Amino acid sequence: MRPSGRALDELRSVSIETGVTRHAEGSCLIKCGGTHVICTATVEDKPPPFLRNTGMGWVTAEYGMLPRSTHTRSRREAAAGKQSGRTQEIQRLIGRSLRAVVDRQALGERQITVDCDVIQADGGTRCASITGGFVALRLAVNVLLEKKLILSDPIMDHVAAVSCGIYAGQPVLDLDYDEDSVAGTDGNFVLTGKGKMVEVQASAEGAPFSSEDLTTLLGLAQGGIAALVAAQAAALK
Repeated sequence: MRPSGRALDELRSVSIETGVTRHAEGSCLIKCGGTHVICTATVEDKPPPFLRNTGMGWVTAEYGMLPRSTHTRSRREAAAGKQSGRTQEIQRLIGRSLRAVVDRQALGERQITVDCDVIQADGGTRCASITGGFVALRLAVNVLLEKKLILSDPIMDHVAAVSCGIYAGQPVLDLDYDEDSVAGTDGNFVLTGKGKMVEVQASAEGAPFSSEDLTTLLGLAQGGIAALVAAQAAALK
């Protein structure tokens, strides 16, 4: 039995509210159970220096957790003077995931930065950031299209992410903190709307897992991603 009472293949409740900030070109608040993330997308009319005069754009991401998004207060990284290795790894993952579904030639020489700020954490914050980050990115690109600043849509597909793992000896979908903190195997799966894999992160926290276990977790992830893409599409209507 899962602590939440959910079925093994059941996502937490998911809601995505768009237009939650006034100034960003695209924004949303995504809630995956107890994990809540504000995602905002900002368009800048110049690419990073390494892409100047190439005709190509860039999509990047920044990620952070508010001090009291967890059970105890954590120090602001700005106050510490540097980002943690975990933060850097997560925001690189978010950026890679979003770029995987963007035609950067069609985007033109501009940069879109997606900021993902965790206001409440209960496991799966990087997955929620990718799923919500796509919605914010889609909204920002819609603004470019409406203003005729780009001629064709650079977004080729949806992208979303979900965690899967082995908890109490059973493969489960969408781990919350109670499961994630004691899972024998923990994985994050980033897939496109068409089911293609962008990134798979899986590690054994205890006993090693088999290829059959990984295949089972991937199957759970595919079902979860399909539901998350449907939630993205509904939010964007």
